[in-house]
Amino acid sequence: MKSIPTISLILFSIWVFNAFGQDTFSIVAADSTTREVGSAGGSCVDLFAAGFSDATFIGDLLPDTGAINTQASYLVSNQKNARARMRAGDTPTQIISWLSLNDVEDNPGIRQYGIAAFSGTNVLSSGYTGKQCIDYKNHRTGTFNGISYSIQGNILIGHEVIDSMESRFRNAEGDLACRLMAAMQGAKRIGADTRCAPDGTSTLFAYVKVAQPTDTYGNPSFRISVKTHDNSHIEPVDSLQTLFDAQHTCIISGISETALKSLINVYPNPAGNEIFLRSDPAMIGESFYIADPSGKQVLNGKITSTVVRIDVHRLVAGSYLIQPGNSRPERFIKN
Repeated sequence: MKSIPTISLILFSIWVFNAFGQDTFSIVAADSTTREVGSAGGSCVDLFAAGFSDATFIGDLLPDTGAINTQASYLVSNQKNARARMRAGDTPTQIISWLSLNDVEDNPGIRQYGIAAFSGTNVLSSGYTGKQCIDYKNHRTGTFNGISYSIQGNILIGHEVIDSMESRFRNAEGDLACRLMAAMQGAKRIGADTRCAPDGTSTLFAYVKVAQPTDTYGNPSFRISVKTHDNSHIEPVDSLQTLFDAQHTCIISGISETALKSLINVYPNPAGNEIFLRSDPAMIGESFYIADPSGKQVLNGKITSTVVRIDVHRLVAGSYLIQPGNSRPERFIKN
């Protein structure tokens, strides 16, 4: 009789790994100027149902060394092997070559990897997409301004997801965390992971994490993540952006923080049953949303004039963040 629970546990473990069969879009990067390494990504997998607490599991950051994203039929053993090869001094290309020849299940065709690492004062990156990964599948690497990256995805709606992630990443202002968050915004489109199209979202979980050169392994200085339930119809990237804005600032070159703040004004603050959003005329037509401290969106709408009245009487007392378009968000208190 004792063997039955054991068998059930084994079958459940197999199901969990199969559920993680295709972690979808992600980016990994290393910055030779700051010596930061980072990872970001998401997938249409319900981590609550799978029993996983860490939504950043596919990204492995080795401070002042490199970063590895292991996805598509994810196996922790392959991830550990990749880490060991990086610590041994292999380049990203050498690590991927080794992994393809030494896959734990001898089935490299169903895997996908993205690796970026330092080589002296330079940075290198490499990507791998197995032929048996589910379409649309691809990876793309690049280097600019001392930053090297690899973007990869599978079960995508098309190449435009990777195109947009790369464009947002390369053109973003700010540090590596800012660029990674911008890349995630590039992937925010309904059905980016095609399995999430019925939910009306891009994915079910999303994360960004960055390690400084002085960080210890497993404890990156910056790590945020969002998990949502299947059929919750909550866009994780929006919630992730709210968490990001509450913890990190990306200063735009040539524009002061004061100027950014002047684009919008929320009053009264603290608020009662309503608030007013005053904005620059150029923002008319932009969308806005209000999120609670956990990053969950609780209200949304459009800026239809320079002053918009927003009914917040149903919100419980507490702190909220209002994000109008791409402007700097503002915080307000609901009494």
